[in-house]
Amino acid sequence: MQDKRIKTDMAIIVEGKYDKIKLSELIDAPIITTDGFGIFKNKAKREMIRTLADTCGIIILTDSDAAGFRIRNHIKGFVSGGKIINAYIPQIKGTERRKHIPSPSGLLGVEGMDAEVLASALKKAGIDDGGREDFLDKARFMEDGLIGGENSHKLRQMLLKELGLPDLISTSAAIAVLNRICTEKDYLAALNRVRNDAQIIRKEFS
Repeated sequence: MQDKRIKTDMAIIVEGKYDKIKLSELIDAPIITTDGFGIFKNKAKREMIRTLADTCGIIILTDSDAAGFRIRNHIKGFVSGGKIINAYIPQIKGTERRKHIPSPSGLLGVEGMDAEVLASALKKAGIDDGGREDFLDKARFMEDGLIGGENSHKLRQMLLKELGLPDLISTSAAIAVLNRICTEKDYLAALNRVRNDAQIIRKEFS
């Protein structure tokens, strides 16, 4: 039987063993767990991840809550070189089947995502992106009112949510991921939709 899993030479970094189990059904690649915040004290695992980044490259796929972003940023901090790709799951409310209560954020983690959602997240991260040229940079973001303006932060959050991305992404990360998941036409269409929504909200509260 043909293996239909996504294949990549890069290593995938996830938080826990259940994330690894879920992802191993979808992707043929080395999958490394951080053991949650355990990565903060595990020097040997940090060295391994640093080596992987320097050799084959790593894809970071943590949960899209505050804890997940803290772990993601910690990894980016100690991996000073090498190749890093950030993959993001959308912020979806819910509780994983094995849990009786939701997480503190109330959001599903990697293990709770449908396979199609995870596959989409990996595609958005640029696996098999076909070498698309970037059309966004910070100057374009400023021109479009997404940084540097009075309501830029809120508009940027609305745009990220419109495109199925977590609103905790930094400006630089947002630019990088949007260059991979959008054509310029798709980006402008989404931007126009959130601008219209923002105008409606302002009118309702004015």
